[in-house]
Amino acid sequence: MAWDLFLWIISFVISLALVASVFYQVICLTDLEADYMNPYETSTRINRLVLPEFILQGSLCILFLLTWHWFFFLITLPVTCYHAMLYNKRRHLIDVTEVFRGINFEKKLRFTKLGFYIFLFILVVFRLTLSVVYSFTEDDDLHHLF
Repeated sequence: MAWDLFLWIISFVISLALVASVFYQVICLTDLEADYMNPYETSTRINRLVLPEFILQGSLCILFLLTWHWFFFLITLPVTCYHAMLYNKRRHLIDVTEVFRGINFEKKLRFTKLGFYIFLFILVVFRLTLSVVYSFTEDDDLHHLF
């Protein structure tokens, strides 16, 4: 049970980092649209976060696969495959010269990812809470409730 609790704590930290990263990217794009930032600064700030986001998402997906949490693995697999496709086609970074042309698509993409990561975060918090309750409870009947 201690390993299960450790898994969900790691998943909690990774999910929180993913939500914060995508939220920061949305803020940068909104600031660019409102003309608070220039395109170079926006693309530099967002591009700095893209590869760590991809690595965290992929490691979270692999972590769920290796620990036999199939439901969570199948939830995170499509986003991981999408990130791999973007990276292979070299479309994962925002181009400075074309940032205004694709700002609406980039914002919609980031909002969709933010919604997905918040949904994943809620599920991870729920499972973390269950693991804490299971690890501090010695009653075997509690396991059959959920």
